[in-house]
Parts: sequence; structure tokens; C-alpha cells
Amino acid sequence: MGTLLSPKLTVCGIEELPDQSARNVTHVLSLLDPEYPELDVFGSYARHHRTTLRFHDIIATAPGRVMPQPEHVEAILRFGSEFQAQQDPEAPRHLLVHCHMGVSRSTAAMLSLMAQANPDEPGESLFSRLVAIRPQAWPNSQMIGFADEQLGRKGDLKTALARHYGRQIKRQPDFVEWMTSLGRQAELNMAIQA
Repeated sequence: MGTLLSPKLTVCGIEELPDQSARNVTHVLSLLDPEYPELDVFGSYARHHRTTLRFHDIIATAPGRVMPQPEHVEAILRFGSEFQAQQDPEAPRHLLVHCHMGVSRSTAAMLSLMAQANPDEPGESLFSRLVAIRPQAWPNSQMIGFADEQLGRKGDLKTALARHYGRQIKRQPDFVEWMTSLGRQAELNMAIQA
């Protein structure tokens, strides 16, 4: 098993961001809806590097909504490459990835970054690590599909994602109703077919 990516990894939602300000965060990846206002909470953080990407947490096209695109995942992986290249093994490192709720876009981004840093680690193992970081993880399937392709994982991440969904439904049955209400039936179907 390779490196996790950083000694400290955090995934959270916007409401949790104030609680993270004292945790010596060095890098932040913000995934926000395009129309959401800029966040001022980061003014209370120590000096850090932050990248913001804007798209909606959807898996099918919808009027007036911005789908996750391959270039969004390319930007996430570029952030990861820069994060890894800048690292001094002796310096403290804490990577925080957030979206609105810390459930879908942010967990997809974190899984993508972990897969990038650990190219030989199986998807199943990566998803186990993700759940240890964020138990309620339900990664956006579009983003994971793009990451799988861009990282040359040959379906490993997508297959592991379907099994992850199945485990999440067993652990938290309310996900079925929640994802149905969000129009994420295709992801529920992935869990059933896994």
C-alpha cells in the first residue's frame, strides 16, 4: 500500500469549514455550485493554497446546470500533481477538500487524488480508505468515471464505486430515498448491479 497522499486528509461540507480553521490546513480544494457566493470563511485560516472549481453535483444534464466535465477532473488531478510536487516531507501538510455537503463532489475528488497518488492500489482499498475519512461518502459517478479514464484505471474505480454504493445502501438505507430525490437513480442501479 502506498502513501495515503498526505498525513492529514479532510473532507467536509461548507457548514463544517469554520471548525477546520484551527487544524493547520495547508491546501484547500473547493468544489462549489457556479452561482454560489465566494466563501469568506477562509480568511480565518492560516496561510494556505486554495483552488476553486465550480460545477453542480449532478449526473445527468439539466437546464441551467453545469455538469461535471472531464476538464473539471483534469483540474482536480492537476491540483493533486502540484500538491505532490510541492511537498517537503518534513513540512506539515493538511489537505482539505470540500463541497456543499461533503458527500458527493468532494469525496469523488478526494478518491481521485488518492488514486492518483497510489496508482497501484486497487479501487476497493481506496474506497475503504475514503470511508475512513468520510463515512457518508457517496462520490459523484460522473467524476469517478472521468478519473478512472484519465488515470488509466481500466474500470477499476468504476467497479469499486458500484460496490461502494451497495455497501453504503446497506449501512445507511436512507441513501436510497435521498439519491432518488436527487435524480441519482443511475447510481442506485449501479449498486444493484454490482
